[in-house]
Amino acid sequence: MLAAERGAAANTIDAYRRDLEDVAAYGAARGREIEDADADMLRGYLAKLASAGVAPRTSARRLSALRQFYRFLYAEGLRGDDPTAVIDSPRQGRALPKYLSEDEVEHLMAATRQRSGPEGRRLAALMEVLYAAGLRVSELVGLPLSAVSGDGRFLMVRGKGGKERMVPLTEPAIEALAAYYTGGARRTFLPGRGTRRAELPWLFPSRARAGHLTRARFAQLLKELAAEAGIDPARVSPHVLRHSFASHLLANGADLRSLQQMLGHADISTTQIYTHVLEERLKALVNQAHPLAGTGR
Repeated sequence: MLAAERGAAANTIDAYRRDLEDVAAYGAARGREIEDADADMLRGYLAKLASAGVAPRTSARRLSALRQFYRFLYAEGLRGDDPTAVIDSPRQGRALPKYLSEDEVEHLMAATRQRSGPEGRRLAALMEVLYAAGLRVSELVGLPLSAVSGDGRFLMVRGKGGKERMVPLTEPAIEALAAYYTGGARRTFLPGRGTRRAELPWLFPSRARAGHLTRARFAQLLKELAAEAGIDPARVSPHVLRHSFASHLLANGADLRSLQQMLGHADISTTQIYTHVLEERLKALVNQAHPLAGTGR
């Protein structure tokens, strides 16, 4: 149903599968099938997660997967009730997105510029495009050649649910892409020879089974780059750079609605996690512009 009716991304489907398999394993150890579970069994599962130190946010995500699973069974007439209807979601605080400062991002970019050869040009293109467009890592590594507009100034990105959005690129990103693609670096990463080599559609091809650079490999490259830039690698990930893109845009005057479109969020409430940046900007604005600011009144 998720694949055929909702057009959910492969990563989303994999996440649902892992969550449901974990619950199924918990039920099997107690002689219960997941499709026949009652509310008490599901509460026991959530209590086990809590005692194991699983974050409330993770528990809430797993409960969300269960809710959709049992609603599906109920809608299809495979169950007469939904056992999750009487289960409360785990309490969770509001987690602020982790992001780097603008100076730290510049240190990362400076470290990137120290890399040479095809590997260096590819990494520069990846980093500049990620920070310029705020892409999810799966969107970045899976970009087809056709995603780049004719003048190289925009990307057409296919996000969650197959929805497309157009994202403008910065001058550094445009230049990095040109150096990587028209400079011939991309050809270095094309696997094999002959027809398949010529027709591979990915902007960032590789010898991986998917035909393009993997998320894990890019994350590894990013950790290496962080160490070279003098930043704790544990603080750096592709998603942290996506958060940095969003936070820095808001801090410099972008509005939430435009940011929502660029990030590919279906609902603006998702984008509102970045309002902590707006709050800081508003405080600074009041302190700078209000006639009574700094008067001691």
